[in-house]
Amino acid sequence: MNEPSRRPSRAEQRRGTEARILEAARRSFAELGYERTTIRAVAAAAGVNGGLVMHYFGSKEELFSRAAKLAPDEVAAGTPDEVAGALLELLRKRLVDEPVASLAVLRSMLTHADAAEDFRAAAVRRLEQLTAVIPGTNAELRASVLNAIINGVLVERYLLRLGRLADASPDEIVDLLRPCFQSLTGRDQAM
Repeated sequence: MNEPSRRPSRAEQRRGTEARILEAARRSFAELGYERTTIRAVAAAAGVNGGLVMHYFGSKEELFSRAAKLAPDEVAAGTPDEVAGALLELLRKRLVDEPVASLAVLRSMLTHADAAEDFRAAAVRRLEQLTAVIPGTNAELRASVLNAIINGVLVERYLLRLGRLADASPDEIVDLLRPCFQSLTGRDQAM
């Protein structure tokens, strides 16, 4: 016997509406950046009115802050090959599933001070983690180069959409980068 379908509670409806608004905001900030994204456009994409966006988030600034919140990447420790493998897997995941929050920050950081600061804070944490797991000399410089490669690949693939990188398979890209990542994580120094 079929059970009658349960209507979502008000709290569930609120969470669903908030999630739709955040997803629409992430997409808009990633595509247009902070300056060109409007509350009205986010509301239309989420299927709500602008007043509801402001009710939930208070301001465009707060909406951006919540929509572009970057989850920290955990960099695995281990051998240079294990560290390289973990970094390549993180990159592969971003190449498979567009990192909308990261793209919102990357696109907006040139025109919005808070986006630049959020990106800088996340980058500092990632660089500290990478530097700690890379053995040998110049660990900080090698971590910086790895970080630049990852960010460059994402910007090229999703924001600039130039050349073959825009539609190459994630596995192709990862396979090309593997020797470089292994070298930069210290494989050559560990031998």
